[in-house]
Amino acid sequence: MSTAISVRLSDSVAKKLGRVAKEAERSRSFVVQKAVETYLDDFADLQVALDRLRDNSDPVISSAEMRASLGL
Repeated sequence: MSTAISVRLSDSVAKKLGRVAKEAERSRSFVVQKAVETYLDDFADLQVALDRLRDNSDPVISSAEMRASLGL
């Protein structure tokens, strides 16, 4: 199942989208869908990283300590 949504793009972004879609031999809709999926995945990864950064119980070690623990 899919849901249709509409998005307003500037003329320049719409032209770039058209060029990318043509070059990839895909529809503009496909390119937008993949771009949104990638953005959402990256956003989720960012949230995990920020949560770990804010977690005081998650130890932070220096690069020297990391190298030593790996025997480098």
